[in-house]
Amino acid sequence: MSRSAVITLTTDFGAGSPYAAAMKGVILSIAPEAAIVDLTHSVPAQDVRRGAIVLDEFTPWFPAGALHVAVVDPGVGSARRILYAQFGQQHYIAPDNGLLSRLALRGPAIRMVSLEAPEFWLPRVSATFHGRDIMAPAAARLSLGLPAERLGPPTTDFVKLLWPEVVILPRSIEGSVESIDSFGNLVTDVTEQMLAEAPRDESVKIACDEHETLGIFRTYSDQPPATLMALIGSHGKLELAIVGDSAAAMLGIRAGTPVVISW
Repeated sequence: MSRSAVITLTTDFGAGSPYAAAMKGVILSIAPEAAIVDLTHSVPAQDVRRGAIVLDEFTPWFPAGALHVAVVDPGVGSARRILYAQFGQQHYIAPDNGLLSRLALRGPAIRMVSLEAPEFWLPRVSATFHGRDIMAPAAARLSLGLPAERLGPPTTDFVKLLWPEVVILPRSIEGSVESIDSFGNLVTDVTEQMLAEAPRDESVKIACDEHETLGIFRTYSDQPPATLMALIGSHGKLELAIVGDSAAAMLGIRAGTPVVISW
């Protein structure tokens, strides 16, 4: 890795948590010139699936060589492993609980190592804060040029979550709500590319739970306030939104709810 690598942090600690500051303190103590970026600390508590989606959607925007440390770790202190992995030109440190499985859908890891060399950890390791005591110091040393192979033995096996597949039929597409963003918009797993044959006018119907809307629009301002609408969001995926309000709160819909687009 480049000695100028960016280090990002993705956690479920909560906004303003001092736990994130503790990890930054460890990193800066070892690598004072590290560029640390908070990707998010607002992953829902212990929601590994959401953490995996965040890594998949947002880390590819970083420069080549960036190192992404993810701590959504309900199994901390157990026998679960901690992994270093390289996917494409991005590098990751995360517990082996499925956090890396969404990235693997893009293609296999170029290399993967199990962190088992305690000389690169803090001298004392808490059973409940491996993010601070193992992941942060390992990340800092990688940013200074430590070869990843020195962190532990290579591996190819890791925990994979099951991700539902979108079903594409001649005049319909069956997907699901993949995540809910901070505005309460319902982000689906249906991509713009999948919708290439679908019309954008009111001849296309989008149904989620018992709620329906017609048409796929370009911006939120294309519909009046309090209207349920569909559009392609900044991630290139179909979203359902209520203009000026939270679709998740207003409709009571959660991640995993089926979505059907038909025309």
